Amino acid sequence: MNFSLNLNKIALLRNARGDNYPKLEDFAFRAINLGIDGLTLHPRPDHRHATSSDVQSISSICKDNSVEFNLEGNPFSKPSNSYLGFIELVNISKPEQITLVPDADNQITSDHGWSSRDDANKLREKILNLKDHSDKSRISLFIDNLDNNLLNFKVLDFCLEVGADTVEIHTGPYAKGIKSSNKSVINNMLELATKAKSCGLKVNAGHDLCLDNLEYLRKMDIIDEVSIGHSIIVDALNYGFDDTIKRYIEIIKG
Repeated sequence: MNFSLNLNKIALLRNARGDNYPKLEDFAFRAINLGIDGLTLHPRPDHRHATSSDVQSISSICKDNSVEFNLEGNPFSKPSNSYLGFIELVNISKPEQITLVPDADNQITSDHGWSSRDDANKLREKILNLKDHSDKSRISLFIDNLDNNLLNFKVLDFCLEVGADTVEIHTGPYAKGIKSSNKSVINNMLELATKAKSCGLKVNAGHDLCLDNLEYLRKMDIIDEVSIGHSIIVDALNYGFDDTIKRYIEIIKG
């Protein structure tokens, strides 16, 4: 299972003071040296954390150090003020992975995934456009893990229809289940991941993952990659950044 570190919360802390401190690039290098597999950025059009210039610098660092760069965002986000637009950021960064989320501009965080009710034609056209700008990028779609397997499987069909290579399962409900000792969420995750694999899709997981719930995902031995950001910074307040990264790697790599 690979570990992609989301740097958004470090960028948020930097932006709070209007200066380049803490410097995002410094933590990118530290994480790479500690053994992470990739770095993730999810710039929003308001640049409240990761910015367009961050995408340029972090993607270059990833390429120079042979780690994956994962660019997240809404593929329909257009240029606005200093935000360059999602398509242009893909063109500039040529990410190894592009994770598409249906975020509205005013969302605090990614709280839902794509649905089979979304417009498949529009999304397929947009994915083809992304491939034109970065033909070696894997396309991942952020999807929910619902209690209804029939709806879950319809979403997987939707992902295949629009040309995705990978799904990232929204693990917010999974994390809440583990916290409340509801272990049924483990089987729910495993069923969806297994079905996705049988469809030829890679399977990623992200949202609210932490030291307390990662072990169950690793033991499934079916998840290809986890993306973690918020919990890393929270745990770094207790353990320090380097020790926190080491703790996560120890669990993720088994």
